[in-house]
Amino acid sequence: MNFIDERIEDYCRHHTSEESALLQKINRDTFAKVLNPRMLSGHFQGRLLSMLSNMIQPEHILEIGTYTGYSALCLAEGLSPNGRLITIEKNAELEDRIQNNFSQSEHRHKIKLMMGNALEIIPALDVKFQLVFIDADKENYLNYYNLVFDKVEKGGYLLADNVLWSGKVLEKPAKDDLDTQRIMTFNDHVVNDSRVECIMLPFRDGLTLIRKK
Repeated sequence: MNFIDERIEDYCRHHTSEESALLQKINRDTFAKVLNPRMLSGHFQGRLLSMLSNMIQPEHILEIGTYTGYSALCLAEGLSPNGRLITIEKNAELEDRIQNNFSQSEHRHKIKLMMGNALEIIPALDVKFQLVFIDADKENYLNYYNLVFDKVEKGGYLLADNVLWSGKVLEKPAKDDLDTQRIMTFNDHVVNDSRVECIMLPFRDGLTLIRKK
């Protein structure tokens, strides 16, 4: 769901820097061959992720939820010269596609794909991150946030995608709608967390920018 007038969003897209040829190819292939292509960050959000990463120039990035690798490649554009990006994906059916997409990028040597359950992988990571992007199963957003928080450097950033959840956060969720319930719990937790500053943007399906104090 878009929360901004479609004509305004089209105008913004047309006045946003182009994505690379590789990212265009991943975009096309994902929509043609992969289930749930709406999960792809895409050109508009991808350029925002790249811009934020370039502003921060992190040494280490963690992405929770790889999908087909588009957002990881966007985030990798801002890594410091010796930087590394770890991205976690649990859908084993996507592994070959992801690795193939990464192999075509100039940033391929900076990216490490870890397949499996992020709830099990994150505790074992002995890394301090300057940037974390949360874009996986909504039911575990708060769990991911809590698991990774101490691994984020002071002054580091966390980004959380889909925080407006197609506008469902505006209504009382059904008892069996765990995704909406957990997203709302996550949103409330972050805004009341005295350890951070945050801003929620009505950008695509909602993106919250969080800075650790």
